[in-house]
Amino acid sequence: MTEARNREGERHSDVRARRLRRDPARLRRCADRQHLPADRRGGRPAQIAEAWDMGVRSFDTAPMYGHGLSEHRVGHALLTRDRGDYVLSTKVGRTLTPAPRGSFDTGIWVDTPPFRADFDYSYDAVLRQVEDSLQRMCQDRFDILYVHDVDRYTHGDAQPARFAEALEGAFPALIRLRDEGVVRAIGIGVNEADVCVTALERVDLDCVLLAGRYTLLEQDPVTDLLPLAVERDVAIVLGGVFNSGVLATGAVPGAKFNYQPAPEDVLSRVRDIEKFCARHGVPLAAASIQFAAAHPAVRELLLGARNCDQLRQNAAWLEHPIPAEFWQDLRAAGLILEEAPTPS
Repeated sequence: MTEARNREGERHSDVRARRLRRDPARLRRCADRQHLPADRRGGRPAQIAEAWDMGVRSFDTAPMYGHGLSEHRVGHALLTRDRGDYVLSTKVGRTLTPAPRGSFDTGIWVDTPPFRADFDYSYDAVLRQVEDSLQRMCQDRFDILYVHDVDRYTHGDAQPARFAEALEGAFPALIRLRDEGVVRAIGIGVNEADVCVTALERVDLDCVLLAGRYTLLEQDPVTDLLPLAVERDVAIVLGGVFNSGVLATGAVPGAKFNYQPAPEDVLSRVRDIEKFCARHGVPLAAASIQFAAAHPAVRELLLGARNCDQLRQNAAWLEHPIPAEFWQDLRAAGLILEEAPTPS
């Protein structure tokens, strides 16, 4: 592994260990993902303040979220905080360009600024994207930068070409910025574990952000990605531990799985898990959070919340007592793979 030094003289591998270590204060392992723009009453700054008061010191965002609005709000909410007291991550791969409102698709985002988002994983574009993000967030550096969404979920049949573009452009650009001290750690943020494995085999990464693929419902990464991360001392950051909804709501009508209505086979498996939850008095969401956090490769969870109440609920689920017999029953029923660790 290269021993690139940042402007404070620290090796990036040392920074990775210090910034993404397993902290005895469990709540510090939960990052606040600022995913949706705030409501019109300014809920996001209040949520960040609440997260801070609860001990959260890691915040994740991306240019995609609200077409720059999330970065803007997160940066301004943290503006008066001591920069050495928190970890800040954002992402590259989309260029925001001024464009009239109504001339581009905003997707799920509301109240977006007039910026069109276009994919671009080229070297020069990524350097410009990082500069733009620094200005939007009023920052002089980042702790983590992820190459965002170079997966099949996002690009379909064009994924191999987009991934090749990132290998030639985005990743070398981030390595340069890591060498220069603009960022302390670099990684990939995607929805598919096999893409993460390929990236780790090709690039000297410090961390991996995997959304929705290591959960109570999906555990295959325990056989490849997670052991590889342990071997290489790469920090795994997990998002989507509720599989975009169903592991928080349960198997209710309209439950979401991987951003779509949950299919019947998924709902059936969730019902099986819920039977053991009811038997042991364990909230499904608490089990989902604590299972995801149990693997030694996992250094941090990204738990999104729409408001302060959901933020506090996430914290309560993280601390909810769960008897060992619950995990034993799930494993005996074939609902947890033998290789997957459970909370001790």
